[in-house]
Amino acid sequence: MRLTFDRFIIFILLLVLAVYVGKYFYQKPKFQQGEKALDFQAQTIGGQSIRLSDLRGNYVLLDFWGSWCGPCRMENPAWVQLYERLKDVPHGSAQGFQMLSVGIEKSEESWRKAIAADGLNWPYHVLDQSSSLRFLNSPVAKLYKIRQVPSNYLISPEGMIIGVNLRPEEVLKKVEAAK
Repeated sequence: MRLTFDRFIIFILLLVLAVYVGKYFYQKPKFQQGEKALDFQAQTIGGQSIRLSDLRGNYVLLDFWGSWCGPCRMENPAWVQLYERLKDVPHGSAQGFQMLSVGIEKSEESWRKAIAADGLNWPYHVLDQSSSLRFLNSPVAKLYKIRQVPSNYLISPEGMIIGVNLRPEEVLKKVEAAK
């Protein structure tokens, strides 16, 4: 069978489609809405030991980001606004709203500078530093099978995942709907 131009184009289109579908499934979050959030322990930027489960009773946005990630940094002002709006307000059965940011980094200095520069004023910042050349090979990122940043999980006061990879306005709608 001879390869014609039409067959060659179809082959190329199918190959491109296969690459995009494969990328989608590779980057798809491991955990979905309705699943229990996995607990972990880490040290905050202030040196305090924290477990994700310590924040139960609050809505929690578990946010994976990096100082080196342009889209993460562009979205940070909206996260700051959201945190300021929701942090001290009870929402339904929740005491309030907390953010736990997991910085996937090679450089602690860059992480600290980005937190200060972007005005990320919530208390729970965790450095998930990778010792290898692969950024997403650090302990918390591996636990949640993070394949790209930004990535986030909205967690209910009971510790269940109620949203995955939400934008700030979507988080606001979900939390305020609980009133």
